[in-house]
Amino acid sequence: MRQNYQPLGKYIQPVDERNTTLEDLPLVGLSIAKRFINSVANIIGTDLSNYKIIRRNQFSCSLMQVSRDEKIPIAMYKGDKAIMSPAYPIFEVKDTKVLLPEYLMMWFERAEFDRQASYYAVGGVRGNLPWEDFLELQLPVLHIEKQREIVKEYNVIQNRVALNQQLIQKLEETAQAVYREWFVDFEFPDENGKPYKSSGGEMVWNEDLGKEIPKGWKVGSLGEVVKCFISKRGKSKSTMNLREYSQEFKFPVISAMNINNGKIVKHETIPYVNAEDYNEWMNPKLEIDDVLLTSEAPLGETYYLAINANFALSQRLFAIRTKKEKLSGWFLYLWLNTRFAKQELEGRSSGTTVFGIKLSELRKLNILIPENPIESRFNKSTNPIAKMIELKNRQNRQLTEMKDLLLSKLATIEN
Repeated sequence: MRQNYQPLGKYIQPVDERNTTLEDLPLVGLSIAKRFINSVANIIGTDLSNYKIIRRNQFSCSLMQVSRDEKIPIAMYKGDKAIMSPAYPIFEVKDTKVLLPEYLMMWFERAEFDRQASYYAVGGVRGNLPWEDFLELQLPVLHIEKQREIVKEYNVIQNRVALNQQLIQKLEETAQAVYREWFVDFEFPDENGKPYKSSGGEMVWNEDLGKEIPKGWKVGSLGEVVKCFISKRGKSKSTMNLREYSQEFKFPVISAMNINNGKIVKHETIPYVNAEDYNEWMNPKLEIDDVLLTSEAPLGETYYLAINANFALSQRLFAIRTKKEKLSGWFLYLWLNTRFAKQELEGRSSGTTVFGIKLSELRKLNILIPENPIESRFNKSTNPIAKMIELKNRQNRQLTEMKDLLLSKLATIEN
């Protein structure tokens, strides 16, 4: 053990402040992602005077089932104050001139810290980590100025990620708002630049949607507007030579588990293949403006290929390429995320324990088909939003990698 490593118990102390005056404070809990979350517990009729108060820069943790989860839910509170269940231990740094709370939280964020805690918890009851053993966990306590320097660098990265995430959310909201205005409310600009429906544009009843749509538009099947579906159903990744990322193995192989809420997620689970395997496996290859759709486990998650199409598909994923003279992939992506499309996907799914959709059923999915000039104008004006969203998500992945690298190097930093 390095000389600057010290037991955690030397620097922290428990806090047990109860809500005896019944202050009207938010009730919070902890997530496995080491974040405070608003509690959804039913507290009607509960005596809140026994609940614990947590204040700014104090910590809370859950030491139950640590070896099972291989992670300690632990976080530093950044608000003013809140209340928590008395089951949560709360503690604080004894002397912030010796140990910064922010630096300590960085140490708690490390995967190595969770592994060490899991090791200590193996002998505990049901994998719990006793408080006494928690206090014995070791950490390096650097000079306070060095801690400030590290925390500042870390916060720069965190703030950049947060700003990017705010921009991504605004861009997504903007794209959805314009889509609703044009293709749900039918208030796209007419030939005079005025909102079509409210300016007296002619509407006709459509039985499939159960509403009026602009004259000349129709509802057709997905098969009518799709050029090709790409699927690797029945093919196993076990036939591929999978490795970690390198200059040779640089084509990511993604499956349904890597698509969530319009993003590529769980990057740590993604293996890579070389160019030879990629070219053999992906025939045809993905293209910009293709849409990825999970076919099961989970069903209906989507991802739009705005600027990068160099992916190899694994099982439980469809790639959908539209006939551009009819619809753009960008329009299809937004359509698949409407309530109508999601309900129909679920309605056409089948299965016992896992629900999925067959390609034959996916082809029958209803889709609104606007007149081409209208859809083309929409795609031209809003597709740059999709590109910017992907760029900002890519930046955040790179920033997260920088953050993880900084956390991993904490153990090697010298005073």
